[in-house]
Amino acid sequence: MLRKFLLSAFLIASVVVSGSAIAGDELNDAQKMEVEKIIQDYIVNNPEVLMRAMQDYQMRQQVEKQQKARNNLITLAADLNSNPASPVIGNPDGDVTIVEFFDYRCGYCKKVFPTIQALLKEDGNIRYVLKEFPILGPQSVIASQVALAVWNKAPEKYMDFHSSLMTVRGQLSEKRVLSIAEDLGINAGIIAKAMNEAPVTNELNKNMRLAQSLGIEGTPAFVVGQELAPGAIGMDELKQMVAAARKG
Repeated sequence: MLRKFLLSAFLIASVVVSGSAIAGDELNDAQKMEVEKIIQDYIVNNPEVLMRAMQDYQMRQQVEKQQKARNNLITLAADLNSNPASPVIGNPDGDVTIVEFFDYRCGYCKKVFPTIQALLKEDGNIRYVLKEFPILGPQSVIASQVALAVWNKAPEKYMDFHSSLMTVRGQLSEKRVLSIAEDLGINAGIIAKAMNEAPVTNELNKNMRLAQSLGIEGTPAFVVGQELAPGAIGMDELKQMVAAARKG
């Protein structure tokens, strides 16, 4: 970024210093040194100009990133909302779909979990898609692998397992996570094998690509219709997003 700015300044200054530059001639060494001195003196005496240029550049980059994410919400809608490999809770035939990117070791995800459950209980017409996005270390990956294996092998037990991981505290070693599954009547041996199979790996990789395409860098993050909301948002904001999605 700074390099681009200085290059632009160099080109502008070269035109000012040398009429020959306008004619297309190259600057000689003495002229180049003079231009560099002008640029250096100007930046030293007017640092706010450089700072403003950097801020403007960052703002443009952010706007472009947000626009790209909005476009991707449309083009990637099927992968977001209708991928059968992604767990679905709530009403599978609901008229509004909420997608959550989450990590089982994310404190904010755990904090917002009761809000999600209350919303689904209050509004029985919401289809809730869970995107495993394990970004907080190896234990996050293990928990997500086991959870997806449960979804693939014992989907009727998934919600109980998901709730257990969302409310448990402490470390999530493979032994502990499989023990939680076993306590719920899930065959731990089957899950231990399935957690390393292609369907689980493919889903995790796809979720990572989706998050990158949408500019999601942390958890939780929610997608409702064509709106993306990062962070542990509250009940009121979720309801507003659902209402907006219903209006189309």
